[in-house]
Amino acid sequence: MTSTNRVAIERGEPAGDPAPRSRARAARLTPMLGPAAVAAIAYVDPGNVATNLTAGATSGYLLVWVVVAASLVAMLVQFQAAKLGVATGRSLPELCRERLPRWASRLLWAQAELVVLATDLAEFVGAAIGLKLLFGMPVAAAALLTAVVSMVLLELRRRGRRRFELLTVAALLLVGAGIIYDVVAVGHQSAAGLAGGLVPRLDGAQSALLAMGIVGATVMPHAIYLHSALTRPETGERSRRLPARLVRRALRLDCGIALGGAAVVNLSMIALGAGLGALTAGGWTGDIIDAHGQIAERVGGAAALAFAVALLASGVSSSGIGTLAGDFIMQGFLNRQIPTRVRRLVTMLPALVALLAGAPLTTLLVVSQVVLSLGVPVALFLLVYFCRDRAVMGGLVNAAATTRVAAGAGLVVAAVGLFLPVLLMW
Repeated sequence: MTSTNRVAIERGEPAGDPAPRSRARAARLTPMLGPAAVAAIAYVDPGNVATNLTAGATSGYLLVWVVVAASLVAMLVQFQAAKLGVATGRSLPELCRERLPRWASRLLWAQAELVVLATDLAEFVGAAIGLKLLFGMPVAAAALLTAVVSMVLLELRRRGRRRFELLTVAALLLVGAGIIYDVVAVGHQSAAGLAGGLVPRLDGAQSALLAMGIVGATVMPHAIYLHSALTRPETGERSRRLPARLVRRALRLDCGIALGGAAVVNLSMIALGAGLGALTAGGWTGDIIDAHGQIAERVGGAAALAFAVALLASGVSSSGIGTLAGDFIMQGFLNRQIPTRVRRLVTMLPALVALLAGAPLTTLLVVSQVVLSLGVPVALFLLVYFCRDRAVMGGLVNAAATTRVAAGAGLVVAAVGLFLPVLLMW
């Protein structure tokens, strides 16, 4: 028996022909592919649409560099979250409950719940706008319908993980197709402007506030908690026996494809906002409902329909993701669980109150993303804390350079969050 066959047998792989071994290894790696697509839905939610459209309309391509930088950080963060779940068999909230003092776990749970509330606000508002644009439905009634649809999505997940993941991939593709179609239809794009937007710079308090909103919309705290929970089932004996390098490769592939696609969609939103701004000669400021009207008037009904469908798919799919994240957060931090229907009712109340009070919809979306930016450094630092520890992560422990980069990103985001009150008072 050759040494290669002996190693294969020890790993539980068929000996002999390398092709069956490759197929067996691929079959064991395939279950790790998919969770990143679920997390990626959070990166193209209605908050992203509102923030990126506003940035494009008011600042052109100025903040393209923020989207690119935030997307790269998102890939790094979600990769670490996935590794954490695979390596430990625990979600990030569960590790916090098990390894941190009880008071710290409760405090972390409270801030995570605020993050979920802000997330739900953005997603309900976005879906409500989509339904209003498509069917003329009152905003409050549309929000209630969104809650019902999100419950259906969660029920689908209980009936099979793969079905749920395929549905979220379809939603991600639908959002991307709608936005990219509108970018092409609207036109008035500038390749030079897009390239120039890669140079880091800001232009006053408004662009700084929008940059913070983009960070909050792109690096999503609840997606970090959720991703670590979704990869937990892959820590069985068969997965643990895989070489760490293959696990890393599979998780990188999953995160790279899903979050790379989300980054393209976010950049397309900036481009759409800039194109509409140029088309209207600066007469449009980024309001989502007005965007639909401008597209319909200046480009045509098909493009307006694509925009409304993309926004609806974004809101409905991300609302289900938000509820799922909330379940994992409470279960992990507190080791308690409440019925999903009750949780959905509690988390949707702030959004309903705001909608019934007649608050400006686009403003609600942008503000929700700024609130989310304050929760990002907490999740980032928790990830760095656990992923740097070999006793926790084993062979999937972060390299020293990865830890330094992730810690630096967390410090930058934390500094941005602390600067927010100054901008709001200015």
